[in-house]
Amino acid sequence: MTGVRPVVHHLGRAGDIAGGMTQVLNGYLEWPFPRVDVAVITSRGDPHDIRAGVRRAASAAGRVLQLPRSGTVVVAHLSERGSFLREGSLLRAAAARGVATVAHLHGSSFASFAEARPRLVRWALSAADRVVSLSEESSRVAARFVPADRISLIPNAIPSGAPATKERLVVFGGVVTHRKGIDVLQAAWDAARQPGWELVVAGPPVDGHLIRPDLRQARFLGAVSHAELMALLDRSAIAVLPSREEAMPMFILEAMARRNCVIATRVGGIAAVLGGGEGIVLPPGEVEPLAAALGNVMTDGAARGRYADAAASAFADRFSAETVFPMLEELWLTALEDANTRRAVPRRSQVALD
Repeated sequence: MTGVRPVVHHLGRAGDIAGGMTQVLNGYLEWPFPRVDVAVITSRGDPHDIRAGVRRAASAAGRVLQLPRSGTVVVAHLSERGSFLREGSLLRAAAARGVATVAHLHGSSFASFAEARPRLVRWALSAADRVVSLSEESSRVAARFVPADRISLIPNAIPSGAPATKERLVVFGGVVTHRKGIDVLQAAWDAARQPGWELVVAGPPVDGHLIRPDLRQARFLGAVSHAELMALLDRSAIAVLPSREEAMPMFILEAMARRNCVIATRVGGIAAVLGGGEGIVLPPGEVEPLAAALGNVMTDGAARGRYADAAASAFADRFSAETVFPMLEELWLTALEDANTRRAVPRRSQVALD
C-alpha cells in the first residue's frame, strides 16, 4: 500500500435525493479526507421500481466483485428491512474476497428489526470488520451479534452551515408521516401558533391523509431539494421534529449547524445530542408538551437564543465534519488493518451463518 491511497467504497446512493443516508454520503464525497479517497457504489434506487432496483443491485454486485483486495474498504449503510439483505449481501461478498468491510447502522427501527429478524442481522453484521452505530441503543443491540470491541459509536456529521438573518419560521424537515409525528405537530401548532410566525413543513407527503390543509399559518411544501431545505434552515429560528422513532436524524444536526432552536423527541440518539441544554427534548406522541415548548420559544426570544447558541456550539464541538470525519477515516483505516489480519486467519463467522 506504500504510495497508494486507500479507497473507501460506500454502498448506497448519492445526489440531490431526499433521505438522511444519501446526505451522509454526499458529505463524504465533498470532504477532503487527507488519507483516503471516497467513492459511492450505487446499490439502491427508487424503492417503487422493483425491476430497476434488481438491475441496480446486480450492477453493484459486479462492481464489488471487481474491487481489488489491497487498499479497498467497502462500507454498507444499513437501516432495516431490504437494506440488510441487499447491502448485507454485498458486504458478505466483499468480505468473502478478503476486502475490508464496515457496517454503518442508520435505521430508526434497528432495535425492533433486530428483535424480529435476528438471523438476518447476524448474517449481515458478522461480515463486517467494524460496525458504526449512531446511538448507545444501537450499540447495545449490535453487541448481541458481533463483539463489542468491533463496534464504534460515531455520530452523523455534516459540513458547517452559513446561517442567514433569522425569520419567524418554524421548520419541519423530513418525510411527512405518522412516524415523524406530523399529526402531533399539527395539533400542537393549532394550540401554540403566534402572530407573525409560520410553520413550514418540507418533505414528501407519504401519509398525505394526515395533512390538514386548513391548518392556519402553515405551508406544506411537499418534496424539496436538500439545498432548498438547507436554505430554509438558514432563515428559520426554530426547527421541530416530533418523531416517534429515529436513529440520529440528519435534520437535527443540520438545524443545529444553522443556529436553530431545536425541538425534538426523546427517541434514538436525540437525547444524547440535545439533552444537555442544546435543545428541547420531549416525550414522543404527546401534543401538550410540544405545544407548550413551541409557545415558549416563539414568545421568549432570549430563551430561543440560548438554545440556538448552545446548539451551534455543540455542533461545532461534537458533530461538525471537522470533528467527526477524522474519527471515521481512522475507523476505515482500522478496518483495512483488520482485513489484512483476517486474510491471514479467516474469521469463521464471515463464512458461516450462526
